[in-house]
Amino acid sequence: MLRFLAGAASCFLLLTGAFLIWQSRADERPDLPAAPAPRAYSASMLSGAQPLQAPEATPQSREQKRFSRYDRNKDGKVEADEYLAARRRNFDKLDLDHNGALSFQEYAIKGIQKFQAAGGSKGWLSPAEFVATAPPPAKRKTCSCGRTYAAAQQAENGDD
Repeated sequence: MLRFLAGAASCFLLLTGAFLIWQSRADERPDLPAAPAPRAYSASMLSGAQPLQAPEATPQSREQKRFSRYDRNKDGKVEADEYLAARRRNFDKLDLDHNGALSFQEYAIKGIQKFQAAGGSKGWLSPAEFVATAPPPAKRKTCSCGRTYAAAQQAENGDD
């Protein structure tokens, strides 16, 4: 059995070597265009009067970002359909056999009540009203050292 495996391995190595040798002898195509010349940088580009700076992003609060995600048509208002779109996606995920046994009305009643309580009786929410619909804050996660990530980052940055 050992002889058979050794013979198979040697055949494989011989075939691999022959293939590699055959590939290394492939014709080089002389009709390929030459590589483009490197771009010349002027002295003003490299040692200009102004140092290069990354563009600054406008800071947005967590709620502004959340509002922007919900406001699909970017009209400054979250309409009922925009607000409930995420709930519709979650319903489709829960109803795996798609038999409709879980009614959407039962599932979305809390979201509809939250939308109405935040001022959605007019059919849309302003940014100030939308803040009231925020989900509860996430639980603080801890790292392997037992501290929360925020505390670990502060210790790492020397902000104790």
